[in-house]
Amino acid sequence: MEALIRYLAGGLSAGALYGLMALGLVLIYRASEVVNFGHGDMAMISTFVAYTLLRARWPLPIALLGAVLFGAFLGALVEGGPLRLARHRRASPLTLVVITLGLALVLNGLAGLLWGHEIRTFPAMVSGPPLRLGPAVITREQLFNLTVGLLLALALYAFLRLTRIGLALRAVTQNPEVARLMGIPVDRILSLAWGIGVGLGAIAGILAAPLVYLEPNALLPLLIKGFAAAVLGGMTSLPGAVIGGWLLGILENLVAGYIATELKTPFAFALIVAVLVVRPAGLLGRPIARRV
Repeated sequence: MEALIRYLAGGLSAGALYGLMALGLVLIYRASEVVNFGHGDMAMISTFVAYTLLRARWPLPIALLGAVLFGAFLGALVEGGPLRLARHRRASPLTLVVITLGLALVLNGLAGLLWGHEIRTFPAMVSGPPLRLGPAVITREQLFNLTVGLLLALALYAFLRLTRIGLALRAVTQNPEVARLMGIPVDRILSLAWGIGVGLGAIAGILAAPLVYLEPNALLPLLIKGFAAAVLGGMTSLPGAVIGGWLLGILENLVAGYIATELKTPFAFALIVAVLVVRPAGLLGRPIARRV
């Protein structure tokens, strides 16, 4: 029983990070219908920015805020630059995906050039003795990650439901042409969606860095798990992204605890394949209709 509670706590903590990564992917996909394969490398660059600011002795909260804002700016810049230019030239969806793949390779190479490929340690966000939950023990870092993931998911929900900008973003995701006719600045809203999405990925990367260390390819597993969570919950469902992240975190922790740790990442791939075969729209997603 103690081991089960420990696995569940660790799974929820990891699932919160997967959910944050998936939230960013789903938000970007719903707004622009682009699967951002550069998401993980954008988060990785933002995490390196946080690392650099901390090495420059910036206070921890300011360094983290600066890195997240950098990630948001990077996302808006990518959407407002190459992707918007390609979209205005009637580029196909596959072309837009290839652009994100190219950007991922560019960012990965840039990170290696600027920071090198040696493994670096990233300071933990919280410290202190672990907490006892009944017969099990959970770390403060696990509780912190779970709390941050939940609060950010609630904040994004409130933003989309209770603010005029959030309503405009939802209108763009439904039908950008009608939104444009209603006076909504669609291009700015798309840049905002990319900024928020990449910012969420940056937060996930910063929270994961103390656990996986830091080098240019360190966040690739987090990106894979984020994609798996998004597919599991549904690429059109923001609540599904969060629930998919939690489910994936719990299931992979149970697989690692009771079968083999080496199966955690293969399990994520197998889950993607299984969901796409059995229910392509995901648990909470809806069938994707083409805009005409």
